Amino acid sequence: MSSPHQEIPSTMKAVVCPHAGGPSVLQVKTDYPVPKPNDSQTLIRIRAFGLNRSELFTRRGDSGPAVPFPRILGIECVGTVALSPSGKFTPGDVVVTAMGGLGRAFDGGYAEYTCVPENQVLALKDGEELIKALGWETFGAMPEMCQTAWGSLFRALKLGKGETLLVRGGTTSVGLAAAAIAKANGAGKVVSTSRSLSKEGLLKANGVDEVVVDDGNVSAKLGEKGKVDKVLELIGVTTLEDSLKCVKQGGIVCMTGIVGNKWAFDGFKPMEHIPTGVCLTSYSGGNEDVLATPLAKLCQEVKEGRMKVQVGKIFKIDDIVKAHEAMEENKAGGKIVVLA
Repeated sequence: MSSPHQEIPSTMKAVVCPHAGGPSVLQVKTDYPVPKPNDSQTLIRIRAFGLNRSELFTRRGDSGPAVPFPRILGIECVGTVALSPSGKFTPGDVVVTAMGGLGRAFDGGYAEYTCVPENQVLALKDGEELIKALGWETFGAMPEMCQTAWGSLFRALKLGKGETLLVRGGTTSVGLAAAAIAKANGAGKVVSTSRSLSKEGLLKANGVDEVVVDDGNVSAKLGEKGKVDKVLELIGVTTLEDSLKCVKQGGIVCMTGIVGNKWAFDGFKPMEHIPTGVCLTSYSGGNEDVLATPLAKLCQEVKEGRMKVQVGKIFKIDDIVKAHEAMEENKAGGKIVVLA
């Protein structure tokens, strides 16, 4: 880890998305101005950031006028405090920030530095020791992935100890994290889906008890006796109707992901598609959810080997185009992390 009082340069390396398009539109700039924080902001020296599908959608132009170009993308990052004008943080503090407009309303994590509102920054106690144990690549994978999994499981699904959970889209980074977090926090049984049994080893290494090959009709494979208490839907509307049939009366289905790349139902009929006594909810999460996630606790569980964080691929910031290509292919086998 660098000195906490390292001199702040005037320029930095940053990835600029000048307009909508494929991965190749992303441009690595080596002389981009380092942002200057005002009294209510914190300047962070970014060390790592995870890639998220929302950034893929934004890069394609799917976010519309909500994200104007050019923009430095990146809805999350981890690093150290470079400057805190108000004195709320100490230079060198290990910090996390995510959401709250990062990479959308203002420039985000695809850079060596970012400037964010100080009330959107979380400092980790004993952060330096955690980084020594986990490494930036593991820590960088955690903020958005863990808040999404944690919020989906405990805020939306209200998962209780001993309950059975089905993760639809189990090999996604959030799916793997959700399985690991659920098992570490007392879930009775975790069932995950995959399009192939070749991923069974990966899933079971992350806390999954049973793997079901997803052919679009998982409810038939589970049968009446195999119905679960809670379903975390990460594929989206392409499988949601079937997921609603997988849960017991009184159970909950939470739609969190759209890996299936379809945003809306065609002719959705709630009275027909939602079984009696089954609840349907969703989870998206925001900066307040990031700050509420027990990240220090989860880091400690990873450090002690009680929970696994599945890092799929690691890239340098110069290879951001390759990183986005890997995300497009959806075959990373875990969270994609970029080191800055």
